Amino acid sequence: MRRRQEVQPRVAGEAAARAAVTVAPALPVEPDLGAAAFFDVDNTMMRGASIYHFARGLATRGLFTTSDLFKFAVGQAVFRLRGNENPEHIAVARETALAFVAGAKVDDVVRLGEEIYDEVMADRIWGGTRALAQSHLDAGQRVWLITATPVELARVIAQRLGLTGALGTVAETSNGVYTGRLVGDLLHGPAKAEAVRALARREGLDLSRCTAYSDSANDLPMLSLVGQAVAINPDSELREHAKKNEWPIKDFRTGRKATMTALPIAAGVGAVAGGVAAGIALRRLYRDRS
Repeated sequence: MRRRQEVQPRVAGEAAARAAVTVAPALPVEPDLGAAAFFDVDNTMMRGASIYHFARGLATRGLFTTSDLFKFAVGQAVFRLRGNENPEHIAVARETALAFVAGAKVDDVVRLGEEIYDEVMADRIWGGTRALAQSHLDAGQRVWLITATPVELARVIAQRLGLTGALGTVAETSNGVYTGRLVGDLLHGPAKAEAVRALARREGLDLSRCTAYSDSANDLPMLSLVGQAVAINPDSELREHAKKNEWPIKDFRTGRKATMTALPIAAGVGAVAGGVAAGIALRRLYRDRS
């Protein structure tokens, strides 16, 4: 078991780096090829869990009931209140990610992702975080999203934001259809650090000149890997760590939004709350077509 816990993050990270492709146009300024910025997505670049927003978009298409979505929303709240990540939670998240993609066509997920981003997600991008990403682009640096969300959806978000590309959870495919197996594991925690290392080797990045942004202490392995770490809308553990290590802290939340999003979020939230719902919806879509 210990051996698997050590190997799987590396496999997931290397798979994410191999799957990373440029989705935005070339930089308009002289490129700085040795540096890059890495942005977590959920509650860092976007309010809430991206895969959960995707599930909401599917709900508006009548692919499952609002009561289904409510159940998953309750599950999300439970995870937030618990604020911890044990092996059982991660195992559930992994199995749910498999349920989400099994049997779905890659092209359908991408198409729905594009539609739902425009309808549901675009207004949930933090303007302050988006401005930070743009500052790196303006400096000639590449900007990558890095998230446990399936890489195809992560690429849609990166493309819509005009960023370089995305590193996300990689699911195995065969003939354009998801097999229901992940390549490695969810891109979470140590796996994100492995993905950054692998991409740095491929792209010739100097990690001491790179920057990483996140809201969660779960991303400390990645944040500690680069020359500059920045806490965005941080949970309490990350805020404390950032203060202790004199990392910049940016909080774009105000009032009630800050109260609602300050609670720690487990890695499985997006996959459990949104992934199950999305899986049900996609299976219903294919059933209705047949």
